[in-house]
This record gives sequence, structure tokens and C-alpha cells, in this order.
Amino acid sequence: MSFQQTFKALSDPIRRDILGLLRAGPMAAGEIAAHFTVSSATISHHLSILKDAGLVMDDKQGKYIYYELNMSVVDEILEWITALKGGNSNEKDR
Repeated sequence: MSFQQTFKALSDPIRRDILGLLRAGPMAAGEIAAHFTVSSATISHHLSILKDAGLVMDDKQGKYIYYELNMSVVDEILEWITALKGGNSNEKDR
């Protein structure tokens, strides 16, 4: 995971909204797209960026693709931020 790629993915409000939707659990791409006024192709592009950044994982089930949060990447980001703040983290000991 590249922090640069992750933070670039997080810089877009639609992608942040998608991550917020996925907090409730896995969703099909069509279900995600239904929450936005942009095209399905645009949502697909945003999902691709989130996937490339490691923030979401996908699982193809039949003709549907389900997306879910990749909590391990979220945990890595939180650990880094905590260490940056000077909190307790394994990164601080390195």
C-alpha cells in the first residue's frame, strides 16, 4: 500500500462517501451507484481507484461485484496518524 495513492483516493468527496456507505457492510456496485447522481461508469471509476489504493476489496458473485472496506488498510492509516500525533503505536518504536 502506498500512502500517496491512499490519500489521493481519499481526496475525492464521492470516494469518501462510498467508503461511508461500505461501513455498513458489503454492497453491490449497482447499490452503491444508486446513492449518487453521477453515472454508473463514474462510480465504477471511483471504485477502481479505491480498489487500487487498497481501501476496498471486491468479490464477484455471479453477474454482480460486491465491494467492502479493507479494514487492514484503514488500520494502517490510523496507526500512522496516531504515531504522527505522538500517541502509542508500534511505528513509534521503529
